[in-house]
Amino acid sequence: MRDCSLASVSRFAGFIRTALFLLFLVAAAISANAQGQDDKNTGKISGTVLDSATLQPVGYASIGLEQMESKKEVNGTSTDENGKFTLANVPFGTYRLVIYFVGYQTGYKTNIVISASNTQVVLDKIRLRNNQATLKEVTITADKSLIENKIDKMVYNAENDLTSQGGVATDILKKVPQVSVDVDGNVELQGNSNIRFLINGQPSSIFGNNLTDVLQSIPASQIQSIEVITSPGAKYDAEGTGGIINIVLKKVTAQGVNGNLSLSAGTRLENGSFNLNARKGKFGAHAFVSGNAQLTSTTINTMNRQSQDPVALQNTSLIENGQSDFMRNGYQAGAGFDWEPTSKDNITGGFNYNSFGSSNSGTAGRQTVLTDAYGNQLSNVNDGINTASNSSVQSYDYNLSYKRVFKKDGPQLDILYNSSYGSNFSYYKQTQEYLSPESVYNGSYGNNPGTSKETNVEINYTQPLKKDVILEAGVKTVLDQISSTSDVYLLNTSTGNYDYNTTQSSSLTYDRNIYAGYLSATFKLFQFLDVKAGGRYEYTTAKADFSGVGNTTINPYGTIAPSAVLSHTFAGNQTLKISYSHRIQRPGYNDLNPFLNASDPRNITTGNIALLPEQADKVELGYNKTFDKGTTFVATLFARLNTDDIQSYTRFYPTYKIGDSTYANVAVTTRENIGHENNLGGNLFFSVPVKSKLTLRSNISAFERYIITGLSSGGDVHGFNYRVNLNASYEVSSSLSVEIFGNYNSLRINAQGTMPAFATYNFAFRKQFFHKKFSIAATATNPFNKYIDQQTVLSGTNFSLLTDRQLPYRSFGINLTYKFGKLEFKKQKEAEDPNLTEPPQ
Repeated sequence: MRDCSLASVSRFAGFIRTALFLLFLVAAAISANAQGQDDKNTGKISGTVLDSATLQPVGYASIGLEQMESKKEVNGTSTDENGKFTLANVPFGTYRLVIYFVGYQTGYKTNIVISASNTQVVLDKIRLRNNQATLKEVTITADKSLIENKIDKMVYNAENDLTSQGGVATDILKKVPQVSVDVDGNVELQGNSNIRFLINGQPSSIFGNNLTDVLQSIPASQIQSIEVITSPGAKYDAEGTGGIINIVLKKVTAQGVNGNLSLSAGTRLENGSFNLNARKGKFGAHAFVSGNAQLTSTTINTMNRQSQDPVALQNTSLIENGQSDFMRNGYQAGAGFDWEPTSKDNITGGFNYNSFGSSNSGTAGRQTVLTDAYGNQLSNVNDGINTASNSSVQSYDYNLSYKRVFKKDGPQLDILYNSSYGSNFSYYKQTQEYLSPESVYNGSYGNNPGTSKETNVEINYTQPLKKDVILEAGVKTVLDQISSTSDVYLLNTSTGNYDYNTTQSSSLTYDRNIYAGYLSATFKLFQFLDVKAGGRYEYTTAKADFSGVGNTTINPYGTIAPSAVLSHTFAGNQTLKISYSHRIQRPGYNDLNPFLNASDPRNITTGNIALLPEQADKVELGYNKTFDKGTTFVATLFARLNTDDIQSYTRFYPTYKIGDSTYANVAVTTRENIGHENNLGGNLFFSVPVKSKLTLRSNISAFERYIITGLSSGGDVHGFNYRVNLNASYEVSSSLSVEIFGNYNSLRINAQGTMPAFATYNFAFRKQFFHKKFSIAATATNPFNKYIDQQTVLSGTNFSLLTDRQLPYRSFGINLTYKFGKLEFKKQKEAEDPNLTEPPQ
């Protein structure tokens, strides 16, 4: 029965890929044929939409064309990433153009005449005013909408998030539509944790180590916005079956010298960040430094594991009660520049340094009861364990890019180089002792240093063709190098010394190269659909050398990753789109690292060098609408089919041998290709301004998960998962705001059991002074509950496991932010755009 299900899923995934590829070819052919069949009694309207303050293009704004007298909408489209748009096949007549975009005032242009003598109308630059833009001498401040829904991504503008003031990246991520974060900082996008994380659009080796530590060490005050791409196009790397999340750090590109300083102190977190930006003419530079510390907190732990030995016909009950102290810290620094030597050339570069670390120490008392098959007690042992562990990662990231625009609205060439070098270190130590009489009977410690290096070289070329057809192509090379050494020392109870153990110590080198190329096209189909479709091919080679095994042959493999998005903008600022993408998840450093972490010898964790890449096919249907008074509604439905799904998996062993040592009653957790995981779900987001000062926002996600393990020790499971949050913000005055945020995540299933449900809530206020240059904010997280209870249930062949953690989560904090400098513009005041007229009253 399971084989039939697997075969059906595989056939369906293959059908989707083939159908979408054929659809792309047919659509391109039809569109090309349709380009020359315009009605003789029609014309064309084109133009460019800019931000009125910054004069930057407004990409993906909605364009509606109405008949001047009846106000009936007859055509519509959206601007491209450069703010340009074209409306073709417009019948002769007089029209009004309406421009919508979240966070901006609606723009209008009236009395546009299309006639036999005026078939080609090219509008002057159309400037949209930000909803909250104010002009004072040469100082401009403009607050973007909290959520911007663009054609290919969702943008969350973190600067407008009050309750995350003084927090970290994960505090912001939990607010982002379609993203969920558990209390330990693990992130999922549409229920998938295999996410491709980027910083300022660039990869970094830090994300291949301990992702949770990294995301909980980046101060929220350092983040400008978070971009979420659930169905990436062919131009993006195929890596990340969950999609892409890009963390954009703060940087201002306006003329002049400016910056900001942010400091936070609290009962649980302390943060600080400093940003400096300078621009003169065509050269700009920026620099930043930030730091974060999660203060020591104590978690109370309880574990109850019931296991069976089918050979000896014995049952074991292991009960463990203890507590652990945890702390985390990190800091970042970086600098960059951008330079336009000519109007056609642009050069940018940058350097980042990252350092993150965490430590944990704990004690626990244990009771181990052994019984025979009839329930007769054979032994009852009480002992204790002391543990300590820490990990750290440092990385150096470099990037350099060159852009060449050959002529206005013409071809464009991009050459990008990015290199990231990371050094990693983890350590554990454990001792076990009998309680009566007290005597140490076992102990060990291990060091695990390693390095990771990733180099990316990429060339992209964009060729605009006639009739709004854009062709994109590119090639890319990714070179990954991973090394790891495990040095294990065992306690000699006779001498009290720790002796190096050659049989448990090991080393690993792992090299992986990826060679990729893509082709993508953007065009209109039947003058009704905006289409962007393409395909990407990635060829992967890898080799590994593991001590004790030697060189391991890994067969090279190719990945075809087609993608397509079809969208249409309707009257009333509504957009409907459907997209498809094929993605891959290659195992990372921690997934592959074979280091055996035996800090708790009854619960060992390790990596799996034999992991295969995870594959995923996803179809997504999205709808969004923005109403005249500012209400925004976004709905998404998705279906994702994963094969060779990578998840953590636990097995129980009555005895487990590592080198020349044998451990009893052991659960070993590693990463496995569990088989198939299918998800079907959706997401609703809405933002409603209530009167003029109160705004309500909510984000609701739900999906049904089906897991077909394909493992002899596991069965097929399925379950319903959901997440709900509600955010209310109120402007008491122009300088005082308050905000409340609540979040609930339901029980979640995995291949072996359930992960706990949890609820969190936050309160915040912010007061601004000195023309909004200085602000003070106070936050409170779960102020009425000191702990969040986390109960996890797992089961497998011959064992069941129940763990309960009381995780300290209550915290209070205060944040101080100061912005300095002025933004210099050539004009003392903004010129009115004669093409814009106010709407009729």
